[in-house]
Amino acid sequence: MRRKLRLPGLAAGLLLLALPAWLWAALPREEIYQPGQLKPVDSQLKVALGQLAPDFSLPAVGGGRVSLSQYRGKKNVALSFVPAAWTPVCSEQWPGYNLAREEFEERDTIVLGITNDNLPTLFAWTQAMGGVWFPVLSDFWPHGGVAGQYGLLRGDGTSERALLLIDKAGLLRYIDVHDINQRPDLGVLMAEIDKLR
Repeated sequence: MRRKLRLPGLAAGLLLLALPAWLWAALPREEIYQPGQLKPVDSQLKVALGQLAPDFSLPAVGGGRVSLSQYRGKKNVALSFVPAAWTPVCSEQWPGYNLAREEFEERDTIVLGITNDNLPTLFAWTQAMGGVWFPVLSDFWPHGGVAGQYGLLRGDGTSERALLLIDKAGLLRYIDVHDINQRPDLGVLMAEIDKLR
């Protein structure tokens, strides 16, 4: 049974940052691949603030396909690119978004989680995490096509750890190509979403 966290505004995001790592991740550490320290950023961004976000359509773990354009005029979109399933930081980042679900919904924002992993891998990983409330999309084939379109494909074939915020008009309003070894600050993302109101 999942508990809902209900706190006003930025307070929820700040509380989530203070939680110990064991509350973020549902996966036992021995089941998580340890990649070691990686080059923080290994790509060249191809998009810029204020431009129309490139559209895409990717297969979703829940079935069917999800397109960025299906949210235009309806919701803000937070694209969460993560490098790989079954890795430590990724396995902590997305469960944190579960705890903040109501905060995203109050801000009329959907998260779209994207990795270059295939659907069976993403299914097993998200199930092991206890599931997530947002669509998880596979950028597996053509390999890293969407990550490459945005300039987020790393030299090793994984994507950067990146957050891109797209408003209801489809414009890029926030871009954070993050150090791949660190979890992005949820409070910062919520503050950026609040600027869209």
